[in-house]
Amino acid sequence: MPARSVDVNGEKWNVYPSGYITVYTQDEYGLLFTRGEGENREVRVTRYSPQGTRSREKSFSELSDDQLRALFEQSQPSFTSPEAGYER
Repeated sequence: MPARSVDVNGEKWNVYPSGYITVYTQDEYGLLFTRGEGENREVRVTRYSPQGTRSREKSFSELSDDQLRALFEQSQPSFTSPEAGYER
């Protein structure tokens, strides 16, 4: 699935579904926000429940830039999430 880009506070973030499936299968999806490369790469993670369309791909494509920015504001650093490799 192609990534989307969104501007947050003047910085470009790439956004794409994480592919990680939670126990709430089909009710909740993860999104990864990334910027930078290599050691300077920053990753943030959030989850959302689609309204209307239940397909991950379709619901992602239906999110507006304002909705993506709102989800970014709810996101957390990658080290706190299994989508980005967090392990206990």
